[in-house]
Amino acid sequence: MEKLTILGAGTMGHSIALSAAWSGQTPTVYGINEQDVANADKGLAQKLAVMADNGLFDKNEAQEIRSRIRFTTSLEEAIQHATFILEVVPEKLQLKRELYKQLEGLVDPSAIIASNTSGFKPSLLAEEMAHPGRFIVAHFWNPGHLIPLVEVVNGEQTEVETTKRTMALLKLMNKKPILLNKELPGFIGNRLQYALFREAQALLDAGAASKEDIDAAVTYSIGRRLPVTGPLMTADMGGLDVFSAISNYLFEELSDDQRSGEILSQLVEQRKLGDKTGEGFYNWEPEVSEEINRKREQTLIQFLKNDLEQEG
Repeated sequence: MEKLTILGAGTMGHSIALSAAWSGQTPTVYGINEQDVANADKGLAQKLAVMADNGLFDKNEAQEIRSRIRFTTSLEEAIQHATFILEVVPEKLQLKRELYKQLEGLVDPSAIIASNTSGFKPSLLAEEMAHPGRFIVAHFWNPGHLIPLVEVVNGEQTEVETTKRTMALLKLMNKKPILLNKELPGFIGNRLQYALFREAQALLDAGAASKEDIDAAVTYSIGRRLPVTGPLMTADMGGLDVFSAISNYLFEELSDDQRSGEILSQLVEQRKLGDKTGEGFYNWEPEVSEEINRKREQTLIQFLKNDLEQEG
């Protein structure tokens, strides 16, 4: 079993640690200071409580899971015995590169260094590494303890053994890893997500429908099908001749904008950034934010429970 260290105690870092500990591993999580660790510990306790309340495990098991996770504010201590290091730091290219160079001077050459980046190509991240063969991307989706998908992306020099060990670790964590055969910015999930987001922005900017109706068009139609059938399987079920014919005339009408839409750009300029500032496309009063986040969390938990029942 790999000795996992997670560098970054933020939302994604401690969520991933929860997944690892739930599968029986004993991850170490590095936080930049005591406040960072305290915030992570609080977030971890909240997540464990919600999961226990929703029947994913009982309170005794929740305590056992928490006991497997170790926090530290010492980088050297965090990586001392690590065989697999997952970096979960801000999406700043040079920050990541400098961290990898520092790590290479401290860890055994056999230790894997992975990034949770949501879009940087691994070859770009590993450009200044002395041993890029041990570098790989393992992109977890937020919330990392509830969404099974992890996108695994090889760099140009990633070694086969690095890929095998990464896939094995993720499967041990009960994740659903997918392997990209080709380096692409944004990988698979974000490319699909932002294609939909671009069209949603174009419809809103054109005044084609209200924001509520644009969202409803997804949540009450394709959103109901996508948990069972992805876009390619959906096309098979609907008939490829039908989907081809529609593609041939509809693709000409779809947005090909190369930048953010007009309304989105205006909101960002006005610092109306969504839930975190209280206003974006929608208004996010505290009670609204709490309700929507609770509803999404419980929906994801139900999906996870279904997965566990099918596997069990």
